Amino acid sequence: MEPLASSLAYNLPPAVSPLLPVVAAPRLSVIIVNYHQWRNTRDLVQRLRGSPRFDRSAEVVIVDNHSPASPILPTLRRTSGVSLRRWRRNRGFACAVNEGVRLSQGEWVLLLNPDVTVTSEFLDKALALTERLTEEEPSAGVVGFQLCNPDGGTQLSTGCFPTLARTLARLMLPRSRRKYNSPSLDRRSRVDWVTGCCLLVRRACWEQMGGLDANFFLYYEDVDLCRRARAGGWSVWYEPSLSVVHHRPLHGRAVPAHLRLITRHALLTYARKHWPSWQTRALAGIIGVEAWLRRLRARWKGHGHTAWIFAQLQAIVGDFFRGRPAAAEPRLQQVVCRQEKRRASFSVRHHSQP
Repeated sequence: MEPLASSLAYNLPPAVSPLLPVVAAPRLSVIIVNYHQWRNTRDLVQRLRGSPRFDRSAEVVIVDNHSPASPILPTLRRTSGVSLRRWRRNRGFACAVNEGVRLSQGEWVLLLNPDVTVTSEFLDKALALTERLTEEEPSAGVVGFQLCNPDGGTQLSTGCFPTLARTLARLMLPRSRRKYNSPSLDRRSRVDWVTGCCLLVRRACWEQMGGLDANFFLYYEDVDLCRRARAGGWSVWYEPSLSVVHHRPLHGRAVPAHLRLITRHALLTYARKHWPSWQTRALAGIIGVEAWLRRLRARWKGHGHTAWIFAQLQAIVGDFFRGRPAAAEPRLQQVVCRQEKRRASFSVRHHSQP
């Protein structure tokens, strides 16, 4: 007859078998959306993995928005604690982030742009912050960190929720200040919204909000998330004890025509969602005049492609003015696809030169 102890051990279910250890989910999931920045993405991953707590407490999920293949890809795929998902078309930042979070497991989610530089202590500090927030601020849903310029100066990263009057009035300010306010830099502060290039979100808040609104292709999705989180009972914070260097903010570089179209589409999407309908139509009328003037200027200078982009922006404005924002989506995608083809063509010509 078989001994009782042996029989019990034989009938143990696999879930409690000592040969199958339980792997705890990471506390923090870092989501990186890559778009033509493989080198920056690799460097950021390497810095994050330099933390002693990475293997035990963190993971990285990369979602690539249809960038060309790179020799860096195999290295990233073989890196422990890193997952990589590539898409065959550019679906926009919000969709890519949502996919990254869906593939992740952490109790907290940290969105990082590839063009940020973090210190060797950054991940450890971020993990410690999640532990403090769990105890000190149980309602904290979204947290933004201090952004710095490469020269060490402070880069604004928080603001008030935009209104039509505020948006128009701030056109008189420098681009670096149009969307932003200057919060207290020496302590944790409640704010309206924080920028998405370095954004910490509690998963419970993320799931309650349903993630980022995929109607935003790029820009203003962070403002919208913070607004919905606050309406849902969560608090939004600016935390200056953690900082990153942000190398290429939009306000610090020239804005090409296709990117101007994307930012205008984002603002119209936000306005339609959160403003009275008459204010959305007023904004559409203003952007329509801007698009018409820029189209005329481009045609006068002989810039046919730029003129075509502003013609598409005029059509998008018409879609929003008539209350049909869904009709604007294929127009935006057409502009994005044509721009990517032009970029690929330029790259081929550049590399084929002797």
